[in-house]
Amino acid sequence: MAFKNIESNPILDRLPKHLRQFIKPQDYEDYSAIDQAVWRYAMRKNVDYLSQVAHSTYLEGLQQTGISVDAIPNMYGMNRILKAIGWAAVAVDGFIPPNAFMEFQAYNVLVIASDIRQLEHIEYTPAPDIIHEGAGHAPIIANPEYAEYLRRFGEIGCKAISSAKDYELYEAVRHLSIIKEAPNTPQDQIDLAEKAVEDLQNNMGEPSEMALIRNLHWWTVEYGLIGTIDNPKIYGAGLLSSIGESAWCMTDKVKKLPYTIDSTFQNFDITKPQPQLYVTPDFAHLSLVLEEFANTMALRTGGPSAIKKLIQSEALGTIELSTGLQISGVFTNMIEHNSKVSYIQTTGKTALANRDKELVGHSTLEHPDGFGSPIGKLKGINLAIEDMSPRDLRAYDIYEGETVTLEFEGGIIVKGEIITGTRNLQGKIILISFKNCTVTHNNTVLFQPEWGQYDMAVGKEVLSGYSGTADLHSFDLITHTISSTTIHEEKSPEKLELIALYKQVRDYREGTNFTISRTKVLEQLINRFPMDWLLPVELFELAKKGNENELCNTILDHLETIKQNRPEVGHLIDDGIKIASQEIVV
Repeated sequence: MAFKNIESNPILDRLPKHLRQFIKPQDYEDYSAIDQAVWRYAMRKNVDYLSQVAHSTYLEGLQQTGISVDAIPNMYGMNRILKAIGWAAVAVDGFIPPNAFMEFQAYNVLVIASDIRQLEHIEYTPAPDIIHEGAGHAPIIANPEYAEYLRRFGEIGCKAISSAKDYELYEAVRHLSIIKEAPNTPQDQIDLAEKAVEDLQNNMGEPSEMALIRNLHWWTVEYGLIGTIDNPKIYGAGLLSSIGESAWCMTDKVKKLPYTIDSTFQNFDITKPQPQLYVTPDFAHLSLVLEEFANTMALRTGGPSAIKKLIQSEALGTIELSTGLQISGVFTNMIEHNSKVSYIQTTGKTALANRDKELVGHSTLEHPDGFGSPIGKLKGINLAIEDMSPRDLRAYDIYEGETVTLEFEGGIIVKGEIITGTRNLQGKIILISFKNCTVTHNNTVLFQPEWGQYDMAVGKEVLSGYSGTADLHSFDLITHTISSTTIHEEKSPEKLELIALYKQVRDYREGTNFTISRTKVLEQLINRFPMDWLLPVELFELAKKGNENELCNTILDHLETIKQNRPEVGHLIDDGIKIASQEIVV
């Protein structure tokens, strides 16, 4: 396997096909000199500030993950270096579905949105970009305890059951992030998209497992603080990559709370700075809270609530019975009796499995229109079918060639001729097949002989329910269609001219062309692009290093003019001047 523009490694080679559909080439050559300058400014400012307030892993992690201050990271280099700590990275187009995002984490793969924010959004963007992913997420995984938390979060999170509204919200947030980062989007379109997200967030109904675990992800992986309430350090990627919010979050204007399971129910607004943040005492505590939440999930609780969540999701899900039999499909109905599941029904393609491996003869080809089965014990018989010995089964006529009537405690009656039974490795019977079979509940017919062979699941209870399929090969999962893609700027002749000036300065700084006259570049900039602030800051840095006082003063005068005309970038200019003379190398 080979991913274009990505050097593969054993971790990427393990990725299943349905995750590979989200991967796109990085196309490193597409980054302009302005993009590189945006990265460099954000990283220099981040490293300067975060060296004081970030978790100690941050600076070490930048080195360990192959991320430099001076250039946007190349996936080739990152994957070579990440391999040493057991991780890999792939490029994607913006937001991908939450289950897929978390499943990548479960495979120790960082998902990196490879586009970079515009200069106008240098402090913060709601769209995932390479500053957020590369400079935010990557460094902290150098900490082994945190890396294991991230992997485990992915493993559990990708099993979380979503609601139909979750999918709507995902699409709305993705759309907002794309148009907000796109150049020249009319403000009324942004306002409409923000209102759509807000309306959905305010009308989600009962939060799904995915909604709740996304809250945990937000308050830890994205916006987490670590240490004490009085002296916290930053480790969340959203804070590490936002040169605005990383400073804001350290003020008293942001409330600091101890990180507990209660944060599961604290929603967030992706379009605004966070009014409160949670502080974990250490990385190990994150895993304790995660396990506490996982104990509330259908994955571990099973029972009627698991089936209800799957029905509400209207999406592919799996249940596992006490025998180990796994049923994967879209669940549409359940009959309950005495607070227990007595019958389950899927609609459409369904597959049966054991230990995440599809049972031979029980693929979606054999069950194209759904699957229904009683669950539980037989009426008046204390011994469950799964616990019966061969002698017990014979005594109750559950035997090849026998015509039987099986009445379950939940009122389901199965009547037909037994063809055969399927057992698991432990010898437990997990499936019984009938011909000429009728299944009824009160006066409702659930299965009739004309429909063909009836396969009855064996299990006294539902132990688990989760999103997705048991066997990844049972369903065609290569079906993701992206409703909208990142909008890339059509570069005008003027923009190309500005990029060329940035490129000259970059070439000079990197030593690839010392013939460039920086004075001439400054003159052209003042003449053609008088309100551009970042390139003059870069020119000031070079003049400062060369002790060219006259050029420094000329640049400072020009920057003062920009500040008067564009007060909103004044603090960015001041910060750039402040760190211009500092040696920042990672």
